[in-house]
Order: sequence, then C-alpha cells, then structure tokens
Amino acid sequence: MDDPRLTPARPEVAAQYLEGKVKAKRFVAGEEFEIVDAIAPLRSAPSADAELATQALKGERAMVYDRNGEGWAWGQLSGDGYVGWLPDRALAKPESRATHKVTALRTFAFPGASIKLPPTDTLAMGSLVTVLREEASFAVTREGWYLPRSHLGAIGSHVGDFVSVAEQFVGTPYLWGGKTSFGIDCSGLVQIALNAAGIGCPRDSDLQELGLGAALEQAEAKRLKRGDLIFWKGHVAIVRDANTIVHANAHHMATAIENTREALARIKAAGSEITSIKRLG
Repeated sequence: MDDPRLTPARPEVAAQYLEGKVKAKRFVAGEEFEIVDAIAPLRSAPSADAELATQALKGERAMVYDRNGEGWAWGQLSGDGYVGWLPDRALAKPESRATHKVTALRTFAFPGASIKLPPTDTLAMGSLVTVLREEASFAVTREGWYLPRSHLGAIGSHVGDFVSVAEQFVGTPYLWGGKTSFGIDCSGLVQIALNAAGIGCPRDSDLQELGLGAALEQAEAKRLKRGDLIFWKGHVAIVRDANTIVHANAHHMATAIENTREALARIKAAGSEITSIKRLG
C-alpha cells in the first residue's frame, strides 16, 4: 500500500498522475503554490487542532490538489513529498525562483536598512528568498525586506559538516512536527541539518532509516563516527564523536548533547532497542 504521508490520494480526490493506481472520485492535475508565511503548519486534517505533521518554510513550493472552502488547502510539499493540509493564507502563486536561503538559525526581516527598525518578520534556517539587490550589509528581497547578508547563502551553497548544523540547535525546545529553532523534533533536526549540507532527506525517522546511508555491521557499530545516524522505532540521533550524540528528544524536551552510552542505556530502559545504525556515503 502506498504511504499516505507521501501519496496525494484520498477517497474524494487524488493527483492526476495516480489515476489507474489508486481509487478516488476525481483526479486533478494540481496547481503549484509558494509558501509565503515564515512558517506554515502542514497538518494531518483541515483543522488548527489537528496533529502537526511537519512545517513548510517560506519559499518552499507545494502542489495543491484540493481546497475545502474553509481556509485549508490539501497538497504535497515539493521538497520532501510530504502530504497534508496547509492554511490557504500561507499560499500564493509563485512569482520568481529563490536565489538565496537562510543559513542562520533564524534571522529578522527589517523594513529598511537599519537594525533599529522593528522587524517585519522572522525567518528560520532553510527559508528561501529572492534577493533583488544588496545595500550596505543587507540583502533586499522582492518583498522589500532587508535581511542581514551574513545570515544568507546562495541557493547552491552547502556546509561541509551537517553535524555542526545540528549542534547549533542545542537548547531548541522539542516540538512534534517542528523543523525550526522555535521548535524541532528528532527527524526534523536530521532533515534540516542534511539539507544544509545539500543532502536530500525524507521527513520522518522511519523513512530516513529506509532511505539514508548504509547499515553498519555490529562490529562496525562499536566504532561510531561523526555523522552516523542511530535509529530506534520512532527516533533518530546523530553521532557527534566516539562518545556523544546530538538529538531532539522528548526526555529533555529539547535538542541535547548526551553521552552515547548513557543515552543508549536510558532509551533501552524505557523499552526501546536500536533498530539500525546508518553511515552516510
């Protein structure tokens, strides 16, 4: 059965390319939109009370296949393929391709070339913007926002060490479905960090376990290296060095650095065994 998290199909409506593969009352081509809110919730149902499945950041694209007429649009994120309901207000027709991305944990968008002005908005790491020109220490976007140039990187630029990105999130509150420094979960941390290094990454930990890296044999697992990923059912942690891991977790309700041996013992005592250790190429 196709994974509903990644398959834009409901009994009422499905993406046109799925016709003949799934059952639905109607099939639609879909329409591409751009996320214009700084952070848009993608929920499991069209309600503000529904589970937060993930978040879409400014500049991301989404294919919309349905609207309920009550402020919600159903579609699929172009980046990681996640399917769910987005607020209509967070969407607009794309105007231009992004030229830059936010590389700081978060940055302020000022209405002019002064840090003394009240910020217009706050953008999270991974947000995409179109820069029209540079003015002093600012990059001016198509919205007329002035963003600190030092907080941006060109679309094609990547960090060399994704673990160093994850380490920046230490202290960030834990948030199920979150993927920003305002709140993040274990798989969101892995996704944001790998994306910063130019590595595509699924959204959820089980999908990451299936799709990332090569599994280590038990003997190799005793010699963990920086960047290895340790998986449990429903959880993932990033190896920092021979003795520590960094992970967003509900035990600390934050992203934390832990002694690996102590963390493994704590998680095992809670009834969860390691399912695999993966090493990226």
